[in-house]
Amino acid sequence: MFLSRFFKLASHDMAIDLGTVNTVVYVRDHGIVLNEPSVVALETRDGVRKVRAVGADAKLMMGKTPANIEAIRPLRDGVIADIDVAEQMIKHFIDKAHGGASRLPRRPEIAICVPSGSTTVERRAIRDAATNAGASQVFLIEEPMAAAIGADLPVIEPVGVMVVDIGGGTTEVAVLSLRGLAYSNSVRVGGDKMDEAISASIRRKHNLMVGEATSERIKLEIGSAVMPQGDGLTISVKGRDLVAGVPKEIHVTEAEIAEAIAEPVSQIIGAVRAALENTPPELAADIVDRGIVMTGGGALLRRIDEALATATGLPVAVAEEALMCVAKGAGRALEDSAYRGVLTPA
Repeated sequence: MFLSRFFKLASHDMAIDLGTVNTVVYVRDHGIVLNEPSVVALETRDGVRKVRAVGADAKLMMGKTPANIEAIRPLRDGVIADIDVAEQMIKHFIDKAHGGASRLPRRPEIAICVPSGSTTVERRAIRDAATNAGASQVFLIEEPMAAAIGADLPVIEPVGVMVVDIGGGTTEVAVLSLRGLAYSNSVRVGGDKMDEAISASIRRKHNLMVGEATSERIKLEIGSAVMPQGDGLTISVKGRDLVAGVPKEIHVTEAEIAEAIAEPVSQIIGAVRAALENTPPELAADIVDRGIVMTGGGALLRRIDEALATATGLPVAVAEEALMCVAKGAGRALEDSAYRGVLTPA
């Protein structure tokens, strides 16, 4: 009994927000210890694929690799697309979070966040990948619940709170009360769709081909959910001219990018409106008082809170450390017995 309690205290149980774009790791009693891109670089030699780099190092290689190396993202739309590569990535992040595999006191318990709309097969893939990567037990927690806990919302109390978690692959919209989801909706629209819309718009208007990393940089620097007055900010963009076939530099405006991402933004707003229409009246009354809280990397898009507030007529706030909310919430559910009921054994 004493020994088992000792090992529990010495354990490094963790929560992982396994995102399409970034993976964030929270270790029990240590908080957030790792935030890296969900990218794996694989090298093929003599027909055998081996992991060359993971995370930030692998992301630097995207779009710049020779024929025998490919940089891939093993998650698409918030779920695992390549289970073998995802397993290698999770194992790498577990080891890195603990300062090396040799320092692990025992196989840790791991809580992993899943989209609320993920299927049984998709959840099983996540469980298997985490188990094979070294977890003693895997718990699943739905992303909107983890986001709400991480944003310090009163999910245990009998009051309605609304969370909009915009990730790279999915947007989760949920109304929560009494440790449960009164309503949830998951749409496969997020930061990735905005990046695709930006690159498609530049290709169409300027005959210029730009890569994923460039599209993401444009979104972060001048992306806006609301059309600016006039052209707004301007940024220089380098890519390959599709007509002449040579490298070229152009300038794009904030207004142009706002127009390009208008469609994915309107889909996110549509999901929020659908959630409000399906919310029971008593919970809807609480949301009128408390407003909507936004989390996830997509919540950092400039003026998206303003666009949502205009569309719904409700107060909208972006949570502090929006990118970390899901991982922090899942970690708190592991640590605090009051929240433990929101974890589902996989």
